[in-house]
Amino acid sequence: MTPRLPAEVGTARSWRPLGGGSICDAWVVETDRGARVVVKRTPYDPTLEADGLAALAAAGAPVPGVLAVEPDPDRAGGVLVVEHVSGPPDWAGLGAALAELHRSTSPHGRFGWHRDNLIGRLPQRNPWTTDWREFYAEHRLRPHLSAPALDAGLRRRLLAALEGPLYELLPARPPASLIHGDLWSGNIVDGRWLVDPAVCYADREHELAFTELFGGVPRALLDAYTATWPLPDGWQRRRPALQLYHLLVHVAHFGAGYNAPIADRLDALGW
Repeated sequence: MTPRLPAEVGTARSWRPLGGGSICDAWVVETDRGARVVVKRTPYDPTLEADGLAALAAAGAPVPGVLAVEPDPDRAGGVLVVEHVSGPPDWAGLGAALAELHRSTSPHGRFGWHRDNLIGRLPQRNPWTTDWREFYAEHRLRPHLSAPALDAGLRRRLLAALEGPLYELLPARPPASLIHGDLWSGNIVDGRWLVDPAVCYADREHELAFTELFGGVPRALLDAYTATWPLPDGWQRRRPALQLYHLLVHVAHFGAGYNAPIADRLDALGW
């Protein structure tokens, strides 16, 4: 299939598929203007991703520039074109840059975003919320407790946690940091660039909890991060709770195989 480019980018002279994704079709394209770009055909509104990349770029994060975005008027999808980025890994530099990104905080101190967006294929609600515990409980965890693949016993334990233990564990008003929102090794290019964001203002510990969930992100990133902006006391104790969101998202996307790690986190928390 020949990838179609928005007119302002030019036409494709040569291309190759870009692997690694499970939601979008993507290609590295050489254009007739001599540029190398990445073209993504999305099943969702591509302005959601473009908006996130623009916000991260404005905060100084290392992301590819958005060259064109073209929603499809006839379906829920479109085309996004970004710069092709590459380079030698710099995990320490990325960790320091991530800490600086998180210093960019919500101007009104609230958690959320100016629009709802997506986490993978799933809607991600972002209403402005004053209390971090409420935002995380009601707009991150609760929407996914109805996933058919979630074990019924785990659902009961999670519902019980939302009635008190979660609120006792998490801080009410940590800094409302701008986060990438879906930060795992698959969304890091060459150990130095961030792609495929699901941005919002949140507790920065939530971001870092996900980087350690499935491995693949070298320790150098966290070491450089904490050298730039140390984490508050108790972050290790809070980490299992902050990993529950992405585990629930994986249950919703991929099925019951992710019930066991949810049980592990609940056990570790004593919930």
